[in-house]
Amino acid sequence: MNKKELEKIKQKALEEHIPIIMDDTLEVIEKELKENPPKRILEIGAAVGYSAMCFSEFLAEGGCIDTIERDEERIKQAKINFKNVEVTEKINLYEGDAVEILPTLNEKYDMVFIDAAKGKYPFFLKEALRMISDNGIIFADNILYKGYVMSDYNKHKQRTAVRNLREYIKEVSENPNLETEILEVGDGLAISRITKSKC
Repeated sequence: MNKKELEKIKQKALEEHIPIIMDDTLEVIEKELKENPPKRILEIGAAVGYSAMCFSEFLAEGGCIDTIERDEERIKQAKINFKNVEVTEKINLYEGDAVEILPTLNEKYDMVFIDAAKGKYPFFLKEALRMISDNGIIFADNILYKGYVMSDYNKHKQRTAVRNLREYIKEVSENPNLETEILEVGDGLAISRITKSKC
């Protein structure tokens, strides 16, 4: 992997205000990946591919990442980035809306990373649970959404996103097959581990 190129991509994304994974969030996930290298990762929301490239370093031998992105400009940029960082063979990029693509996938994943439309998080969770392996782990980024989710925030503009993020937290907290913790790193990270075989 070309680390120098990866750093350049990160700086460019930050300058252009493209939402990429925050350093402290990445640190938490990388620690997990180092301890349990995954064979397959599903990422919902690729943006310019930065997080997928970071995760690819920790894949088990022969492992790969499936990532989904619908924004055409970002898809173009991600493809260039994968080439420049020399990770093309490890990452499959699905082009289109995750809501349409996810139901067509039937792989088993050791890790799922959710970082796309906040209003769709409960749907993404349902699909993630369908495909997660028995000892898998699901990360949901930006789960606290600028603090709105845990406050009595109710402005119209973000109401749907906030309501659905709250719904996501409720579902992962009450699911008997999951052990969930919410960390206040970045913009909030929900970590849900599969605790027993899913029925």
